[in-house]
Amino acid sequence: MSLLLFGDLTQFEALCAAVQDDRPHPQQNQLEQLGAAVMSETLDVMADTALEDYVGPIAEGLIGAFHSIILRLQRDWDRAADDVKRLTRDFDGSEIADVELQEATRKAHAAEAAIRAVEMIRDQANETYTAQTGEVWTPWRGSTRRTASTAAQIDAREALRAKRARTHAAVDPGAQVVAFRGSPFANTQVDAGRIYDALNWARSQWPDMKLATTGCAGAEKLAISWARDHHVDHIGARFDKAAHGKAAPFRANDELLALEPVIVLTLAGSLHEGRAAASHPFGPALNVGQKAEEQGIRHLPVRLRA
Repeated sequence: MSLLLFGDLTQFEALCAAVQDDRPHPQQNQLEQLGAAVMSETLDVMADTALEDYVGPIAEGLIGAFHSIILRLQRDWDRAADDVKRLTRDFDGSEIADVELQEATRKAHAAEAAIRAVEMIRDQANETYTAQTGEVWTPWRGSTRRTASTAAQIDAREALRAKRARTHAAVDPGAQVVAFRGSPFANTQVDAGRIYDALNWARSQWPDMKLATTGCAGAEKLAISWARDHHVDHIGARFDKAAHGKAAPFRANDELLALEPVIVLTLAGSLHEGRAAASHPFGPALNVGQKAEEQGIRHLPVRLRA
């Protein structure tokens, strides 16, 4: 259902034109301004109030709400696309069949334009949230498609299903997965610099790399931020505390290794002298490094420069 670009139209403008609706669509800059305004206003209202301690969950919940809308619209698009396929397959050349096919195609284009519009709102809200707080939002359900300003977010279970099915879909992790597991306490400027150095090196070795993490706070959030800034796909191996209890972080490690990464990078503790002395090594990072070595997967701990 993809469209060829024509003239000087952007992809979004081309999608809107294909809908053939007499009503105008919002312009791209208007949608982006809406996303930025929603997030900026939320953060400004919460600042210096009793709700300031909860601004993270509130802001991320707003971004997640836009993401949930996208998932619902994608289901509408899937149904419309199925109708187009069915009507195309059964097309008999009659006027009635032609009208039905045109209407189904219009609905599919309309849904795709709506999806893209809400994606722009979500992505700009996410960019504003990161710019003002330094935090990175990632979805707990579903995936985000690659856009000009954000990297794709891929769920590990989707990636593994695709790998087992030997498909070549966008969620297939391919052969160049770089896994990273880091301590929640490794979030200082020193840690960020060495994490970025390690990921830049990995990308120089595997230019088509995808970054896999569990999305844990601290070091892994820094790695996800690097992936977003460098337009590198991120595979999220989320752990389910409700289902697996204390074993959940280690189950997530198994998901990371099941992706068959070309290398596993770990940072078990902060590289900042004061922070390192005040915290213990992060067990899940030590665990995934040990398991990687046992399975013959290259393991590289992130350390200070010699």
